[in-house]
Amino acid sequence: MTILNGKETSNKIKEEIAEEVAEIKARGEKVPHLAAVLVGNDGASLTYVGSKVRSCNRIGFESTLKHLPEETTEEELLTLVNALNQDPEIDGYIVQLPLPKHIDEQKVLMAVDPEKDVDGFHPTNFGKMALDMESFIPATPFGIMELLKRYKVKTEGKHAVVIGRSNIVGRPMSILLSRKGAGANATVTLTHSRTKDIKAITLQADIIVSALGVPGFLKEDMVKDGAVIIDVGITRVPDTSRERGYYITGDVAYDEVSKKASYITPVPGGVGPMTIAMLLQNTLLARKRKLTSGN
Repeated sequence: MTILNGKETSNKIKEEIAEEVAEIKARGEKVPHLAAVLVGNDGASLTYVGSKVRSCNRIGFESTLKHLPEETTEEELLTLVNALNQDPEIDGYIVQLPLPKHIDEQKVLMAVDPEKDVDGFHPTNFGKMALDMESFIPATPFGIMELLKRYKVKTEGKHAVVIGRSNIVGRPMSILLSRKGAGANATVTLTHSRTKDIKAITLQADIIVSALGVPGFLKEDMVKDGAVIIDVGITRVPDTSRERGYYITGDVAYDEVSKKASYITPVPGGVGPMTIAMLLQNTLLARKRKLTSGN
């Protein structure tokens, strides 16, 4: 069994990006600039955005954090989004989800300029991805594909089962695995909460990507010997015996499933760090596109 070490791999990717940034600086060109918009004080979001800012500093990106209060109106947020769209200094930006309930997430994401949408959530980028056109790929699926590629996990002709149909992970993951080309060419079954007898389907899978958000959902008896297991789930489970008051776990019952898997991602330290690395990769790509277009 091989652990797909996302932390180690993401650090390698960050080193590669840092080298490119150093070359950009040496040529006297503007380095990539990533902005993040955070509304409210959600604990997980604060941690995640903080990690993004630290990563930018580490690799030589410029970064901007726009932290707005919980009571920010939808109109105020849309005004900020428009300002970021127009700002020539910003190469790419993200609007951290979830947003407060009084704000329409879809309306905000639709307002983001697709050329700066480094999260890859805009329908324009999603549609281009589905058609094998140049686009920004959502960072988490992008990170999973990169992890499989760097560990030389074979996908061609394999049966991949994706659990979860969100627009952020499940749906794009099913598209990327089934695309033509190296590192893809899998036959994909997309399952979700309404799928009947998921166990019968996962037992046929060579590759399982679980993005359900249910702790310990995927058990040993749902996995065949030698399967590749990608755990996207990350849930804070309350635990008063721990200093932080919680522990983080994934969708996979790791201790038991790892005994049967050929490859498996841990939680934490698997898919999470790759998401941040590929967000940075998308930002570098956004900068390169602007340079190519003469901006």
